[in-house]
Amino acid sequence: MKKEIFRLIAEENGATAIEYGMIAALIAVAIIGSLQLVGTSLSAKFTAIAGNLN
Repeated sequence: MKKEIFRLIAEENGATAIEYGMIAALIAVAIIGSLQLVGTSLSAKFTAIAGNLN
């Protein structure tokens, strides 16, 4: 029993998967934030161009 408990404590596969999940979530948040900033700026540019065309 003691041997199995130490084996479970030494097991790192679950921790690694959680770490990769957290990294992926952080990257996703950064991408979403940057796309929102670029999208707002791009929308303003297209509006200005459309205004100049008329």
